[in-house]
Amino acid sequence: MELMDVIKQRRSIGKVTEEVPKRELIEKLLESARWAPNHYRTEPFSFVVLSGKGRDKLGDVYGRINVEELESTATDEEKKEAYEKGLKKARRAPYIIIVRLEPGTASKVVFAEEIAATACAVQNLLLTATDLGLGAIWRSGQPSYHQFMKEAFQVSEEGLVLGFVYVGYPAQEPKTPPKKELIDMVEWIED
Repeated sequence: MELMDVIKQRRSIGKVTEEVPKRELIEKLLESARWAPNHYRTEPFSFVVLSGKGRDKLGDVYGRINVEELESTATDEEKKEAYEKGLKKARRAPYIIIVRLEPGTASKVVFAEEIAATACAVQNLLLTATDLGLGAIWRSGQPSYHQFMKEAFQVSEEGLVLGFVYVGYPAQEPKTPPKKELIDMVEWIED
């Protein structure tokens, strides 16, 4: 596929089938992520790939966060349901790629640039998924930044779990979302 076609066809695919992609395809995603630009060559990104029962490591953390957020008056049954909801959340795709960010330690390193570099790595990964016929979605949110996540996926206090990329085969044809016209997004300043 031509690069511009891949860019235009990339979609967040939240529903995937249970068919498990070959490991070699996931390795191609990760290889493309490795080539992301990063200021000062810090390469702040790294990944943990979960599949099969390995996804339960994430599910356990989701579950513990869910239980922690319950009112102190929650029953044992409510706690059990909250925990199981976390497990289920981690089983939505055959593969989940945990996106970790560990900032460089040099004084000139800017944390926002480390986030940008990691986001570029994820974009490379997502574009490669599209090119290979895989469906993927980058999910984040408050659980990503919880201390339980940092501990489970060995991220320092200075680092972040920047999110989770769920990967599988698309369960349905993705829809093309409306996009602003280029003229509405760009201002040209010339002489």
